[in-house]
Amino acid sequence: MRAVKISVITATYNSAATVGETLRSVNDQTHPDIEQIIVDGASTDATLAIVKSEGLLVSTVVSERDRGIYDAMNKGLKLARGDVVGLLNSDDFLASPDILAMVAAAFADPDIDAVYGDLFYVRQHDTSKVVRYWRSGPFRAGAFAHGWSPPHPTLYVRRSFYEAHGGFDTSYSLAADVDLMIRFFEVLGMRSVHVSKVFVTMRLGGATNKSIANVVKQNREVWRSLRRHGLGRSFSAYVVRKFASRALQFVARPGRS
Repeated sequence: MRAVKISVITATYNSAATVGETLRSVNDQTHPDIEQIIVDGASTDATLAIVKSEGLLVSTVVSERDRGIYDAMNKGLKLARGDVVGLLNSDDFLASPDILAMVAAAFADPDIDAVYGDLFYVRQHDTSKVVRYWRSGPFRAGAFAHGWSPPHPTLYVRRSFYEAHGGFDTSYSLAADVDLMIRFFEVLGMRSVHVSKVFVTMRLGGATNKSIANVVKQNREVWRSLRRHGLGRSFSAYVVRKFASRALQFVARPGRS
């Protein structure tokens, strides 16, 4: 049987400080059939030069102005040719060389539409320092209304599922990823499996966490998505449960109960 082809989409914009590590983490994967797609927002720094020199598995590079990261991700979805698609941010990196092999192994089951794992948040300028451990788990219907979601950077979905059901709704400026997962998991009944393994190491400092105002805005957008899909009942209960689960991520570590 041929290997599952995996497309890794990376959106970049003036990412010279971090994109090299992102690229190398893909280069180092043991899985034999990978393409990486770079969707760049017309960077003015050395991002594209680094992609050219270090993107050994990069098959496609697009560099042009876009309408934000979710617009860039949608462009990448249209360019992907793999059986399975994942999105790896330009300041994140795959946690070990066997991650995509694990993803491919899980997709050997033809009934599975999606695979996801766990995530480390690390300090922006010292990636050896783990700040949060996002330990996910199997999906249960209604979980998103209680503040649960898998870490989106660890999610891999069959390309055929994207083609059938569409990509990111760019009317959500900070929560289009959560909206997509609510739609895929809760509404469309996407069949998924959780692998209890840290797939991605993510630097702190993303758009959502840059300010309290953005955290509030993102949670309001998630609530709008929940209500839109008929899942929102109590905003206060959602917020309390979500922040309680996130607080545990600061003390949890692999191997601890």
